[in-house]
Amino acid sequence: MRYPLFLALTLCASPAFAQSGMTSAYTDLDIDKCLVLEADDFGASWACPGYKGFPVKVQEGDLRFSIGYGFNPDESSAGAQTLPPFNTLGGKIEWRLSNAKGYFFPIATIVRYHTADPVTGEDKGQVLAVTQIAEGNSCHIAYVDALANPNANDLAREAADKAGDFNCETDEAEVIGKFTAY
Repeated sequence: MRYPLFLALTLCASPAFAQSGMTSAYTDLDIDKCLVLEADDFGASWACPGYKGFPVKVQEGDLRFSIGYGFNPDESSAGAQTLPPFNTLGGKIEWRLSNAKGYFFPIATIVRYHTADPVTGEDKGQVLAVTQIAEGNSCHIAYVDALANPNANDLAREAADKAGDFNCETDEAEVIGKFTAY
């Protein structure tokens, strides 16, 4: 008699997750704890740990940061994507994980970029950049202004959950919600 009750409680515990098959995991993004791959007067690149060891490559050049994912980030992505204004990265990566294959695997990330005012260089905006992670087809698929939208994280997650349908060669990243970041 206990088993039907246990089964009912288990099935009702997380109806949203059961329907979507998506969840989030978070990793720290601390450049000081990453391995320096290259560095010179014009920029640097680092290898950082990601979700369950999933490789993350961070690059900085011309006071702008970009992130690549996977074991061959230079071959898997549509190039080093960044935002137009000078920027820095937030301290966390949100990994959107799909259970479509029967195990959780990252299909997208959400990273907060802090953007600078082009005139003063002062911190001005915050943009959540949503990146699709796919072999040979990784790129930014959406941008959400984190300060102009009170539900910015939810908007970014919704965009991330659409990852896989985006063609990095032909599609343009979507700007979602109000946008005043730069």
